[in-house]
Amino acid sequence: MKINRRTLLSAGSMLAGFAATGLRAESDSAIHVVKDPGCPCCNGWIGHLRDSGFSVTFEERSIEDLAAFKRERGIPDTLVSCHTAVIGAYTIEGHVPAADIRRLMAEAPDAVGLAVPGMPFGSPGMGPETEREAYDVILVGRDGGASAFARYPAA
Repeated sequence: MKINRRTLLSAGSMLAGFAATGLRAESDSAIHVVKDPGCPCCNGWIGHLRDSGFSVTFEERSIEDLAAFKRERGIPDTLVSCHTAVIGAYTIEGHVPAADIRRLMAEAPDAVGLAVPGMPFGSPGMGPETEREAYDVILVGRDGGASAFARYPAA
């Protein structure tokens, strides 16, 4: 096979495209969780993310440092839960289902991120979904506003 400049440039463009697509897919699934060392439900949520194909790293911080991190990331006190995660430019607060995180990444709204306030029973990491209590996943706006992103009725 004869390789000319056009073939070489075309191949280089294709490889760059494949590399960019691979990097985007990897960044869309890499999530970093900041949690309290004494909270076992956070580990359950991390397992849910890993089972859903996310690449998860985590660190443990004191309750005070974790609270400061939540404020730095734009999570209002009314929407806090036990752990906070970062994926891309977004903050994920609490037991947000993996499917909602994927939807957030696909839709890419101009927002701080998602939150499930408190620790609703039956949310990922918080007990069986078959016994779930009703909860909402909240879209946290950059203006401090909040709106329902997804609703999960009681099971």
